[in-house]
Amino acid sequence: MVRLNRIYTKTGDAGDTGLGDGERRSKADIRVAAYGTVDETNATIGIARLHVMAEDAEVDAMLLRIQNDLFDLGADLCTPERPDAPPPSWTPLRIVESQVERLEAEIDSMNESLAPLKSFVLPGGSAGATTLHLARTVCRRAERLMVELARTEGETVSGPAMRYINRLSDHLFVASRYLNAKGPGDVLWVPGKNR
Repeated sequence: MVRLNRIYTKTGDAGDTGLGDGERRSKADIRVAAYGTVDETNATIGIARLHVMAEDAEVDAMLLRIQNDLFDLGADLCTPERPDAPPPSWTPLRIVESQVERLEAEIDSMNESLAPLKSFVLPGGSAGATTLHLARTVCRRAERLMVELARTEGETVSGPAMRYINRLSDHLFVASRYLNAKGPGDVLWVPGKNR
């Protein structure tokens, strides 16, 4: 169990922070940026839930599970896998394939009642759907940082973690459409409409 007695430690005052394994890194390090943006995704989903809980309790429950998963993902990213080092004395928390599969099942369940898209969707519609679009864009930024991290020499990101963040943006998109289908409907892009 996590126990936080003091919120400020002063250990990061010089611009570095500790990873899960104790290694110190710059707060501008790509790994720190990746898990920081996962945290930002989580906070944005928290804002979305303020609206979603009034629109659909089932989607809100999905989002709560996702918020917990995002802490798992942050823990995964802040503890680098080191194949060439001795294993730690504790088992690092990692995203697992069943978390990806749950997202896929929820996407499929919501999507089966939706009409096929005939245009791109603009962020809009209900308050819940609109804020889910915002969360989706922050999630995509987290994914880009994770890809950059995975392509950095000496760094790794697990396959399940990469699949999870990729499915999550799809999940948030489908959830926004699902909410709009029960309310004001999607706002569709009309190419060249205002020329």
